[in-house]
Formats: sequence, C-alpha cells, structure tokens
Amino acid sequence: MATWARLGATLRSTAKSFWPVRSIFYRRAFGAGLLGSVVAGGFIYYKNEPRWRLWPHIVYAEDEKQEQIMVPQMSMRRRRFNQFASMIYEDEPYMTPRDFLHSVLMEKVDHKLKKKVLTKADLDEMIKVASKAEAGNNLFRGIGDKGLISYTEYLFLLTIITKSDTGFHIAFKMLDIDGSETVDKMEFQKLKKVNGPKKELLRQGGTELSDNADEVDTTLQVFFFGKDGNKKLQYKDFCRFMEDLQAEVQEVEFTQFSKGMKTMRREDFAEWLLHFTNEEDNEAYQDNMRKRIPTGQSITFDEFKEFCLFTYHLEDFAISVKMSIEGSKPIGLAQFKRAVMIATGHELSDNVLDTVFKLFDMDGDDCLSHKEFLAVMKDRVHRGLRVQPQYGVSGYWKCVKRETLEGAQEALRKNGSPI
Repeated sequence: MATWARLGATLRSTAKSFWPVRSIFYRRAFGAGLLGSVVAGGFIYYKNEPRWRLWPHIVYAEDEKQEQIMVPQMSMRRRRFNQFASMIYEDEPYMTPRDFLHSVLMEKVDHKLKKKVLTKADLDEMIKVASKAEAGNNLFRGIGDKGLISYTEYLFLLTIITKSDTGFHIAFKMLDIDGSETVDKMEFQKLKKVNGPKKELLRQGGTELSDNADEVDTTLQVFFFGKDGNKKLQYKDFCRFMEDLQAEVQEVEFTQFSKGMKTMRREDFAEWLLHFTNEEDNEAYQDNMRKRIPTGQSITFDEFKEFCLFTYHLEDFAISVKMSIEGSKPIGLAQFKRAVMIATGHELSDNVLDTVFKLFDMDGDDCLSHKEFLAVMKDRVHRGLRVQPQYGVSGYWKCVKRETLEGAQEALRKNGSPI
C-alpha cells in the first residue's frame, strides 16, 4: 500500500505543476499519456506480483493434447468385435465361431443377453471340441458356440475372407525361415499380428482392455497345432483352411439372401450387393433395381461364387480398368468383362453382369462409373469396416502392405535371421 501511496502523491504533484498550461491540445495529450502510464504500470505490477492476480494463468491445450494421446478412440473393428463377442474369459471378450459368422452377415448384433463368463472348465471343453474338429467348409458352423476367437484372430479372419491368398503366401514364406513349408505356434502368433494392431491402448467404458488374449489357447490355435501346441502347420493345410472359410461364408450368405432356396433371385442378388454399403446413391440404386431388373430370373450358387472371387481381386480389376480406358470415362460391358478376366482369370456370367450394369448404370447408357462401382464394392467386401478416407484412397492397401512388411521383418529378426 505504501508503494501505491507514493505513486499517487507523485502524480498529484506532477499534475499541479502543469495546471497553468492552458492549451487544450497539451492537456489532452498529457491526460492520455498519464492514463497510459498508470495502466501500463498496473499491468506490469500485476504480471510480476502473483498475489494480486484474480485469475491464474492456466493453459488447458497441452493437458488436453496429453489426454488425447493417452486415450485414443476405439477403432470401428474393435467396437464391432466387442458388440458381437458373446464370451468373456479373464475379463477379455471373445467371439465364438457362430459370433464371427454373424458379424460378417449382419449389420447389427441380434442377441441381447449378457456375455457369458467362462470358467477354466468351459475353456477345457472348448479345447477338446477344437482338437476333434475336422477341416472343411462347415468348420465354423459345426463348432458353433463351442469355441473361442480372439480379437487379433478376428482381424486375421476378416482379411482372409476379403482377400486373395497372395499376401498371406508371401508372409507365410517369410516366416518359414528354414523353407520347410511349415509354421509353428509361435510363428503363427506373429503371422496373426501382421494384420493386427500395433501396441495400442484399448478402452471400453474407461477400462483398459488387455491385448494379450493370444496367451489363451483359442480354437484356431488348437485346430492348427493340437492341444499341446507341438504340431506344425503346413502351407497346403493353411491354404485349404482359407479356401474352406471363404466357401463357408459364401454358402451362409447365399443361403441368407436366397431365403434357403437353391437359386437366388436377381433382386436378392442386388440386395446382397448393397448390403453393408452406405453410399449417397443407394436410393438411386434401389430405384434402378425396382425399375430395370426383371422378376422371375435367378442366379445360381456357382455364379454367385464367381462374383465373390471377383471381389477378392478388386485392386487388380481397378488396375486393369485404368489401363484399358482413359481417365474417369464410364466403362462398357465388353471392357468390364475383359478387365474381370484379366484380374481373376475367370468370366462372370451374363446374368450377373446384366444385373450389375442395370443396378449401377445411373443414366441408362449401358455404361457405369467404375470409380463409384468400386467404392460400393469395397464397402460391401469390408462389411462396412473399410478404412476411413483420411488415410487416402489406397490407404487400406498401403497400411496392409506396411504392416505385413514390418511384422514379417520383426519375425525374421526374432528368429535369428541375418536380414
């Protein structure tokens, strides 16, 4: 207070000494300068004297940034896995083979019961079932709810049912250090994580979810490597498993959309094409289906399988189209058929092609925009879980290739490879 008293006395003395000055201009100039000096002095004193502060100087941006780093958003795939997983073991959610099939068929989970908490006895029973399971395209349906699938295995299986086996063949070969065409249990763990997430914090309702579910003997591990984990997985058996799983998913989807019949109506095939998609033009596609696709015509299971094979090669198809037409011009039926043959080595039936063109041909000129068609098909193939646009148009493939290379290189280093 003494400081402020001395400052006030000085200002009053100075003001009296200038009182005789009669010029309005100088009085105004002096008044403005005096006011500025008082304000500036008070501000400096305020900044250097914390006890006089009314509002402390707080920065929230850095804390918020740290919080965002500590708690990342749960991925779409993790959320979907948690929604369909019906089992819990040691606080970790698991899918059953039936849950997995439901997750690739349905957009929303159909059961409302609480997740079943498994005991060690339940797990031992599931291991026994898996050890007796036989290979074939009825594996998952045969096991039903008597098995466990972890989150990393879920990602692994999603990739199998949406891709050709080329990328997996490369990864398998790189993990097969001695060239024996076999993979052991430890190598399989690394193979799964090639397509799994890197170390990430997984949270659900504020609770951390551990990512060590692979420590539990799951159905796939027992099926591939036996109860004791000592069996070797040969590449030919692995390829058969991939082909069987794709065939099983195809059969289940065909049965669902054909309503259990031996053939699928063309309008049902169109519904299957648009399932899991969320495009702005979906209403227009639906209108095309109602107006252009004739009733009473059907598609066989073999025709359906050939189209599924085509969807596993969408990137190859896109390259073929890009090389055969200029820019973003619409593609005609003959060019479409040729591009499919180049990409897959197989032809699509005229029945399927006619359905596709009538569905996606927006202006009725017997051509379609291949970019729009590919966008819809990629959403369909990935069951609505396609990587978001912020990663770029080809971001998903870049991510898969990068993760595959990094995962395989890490496996090579851990196995003593000189590379």
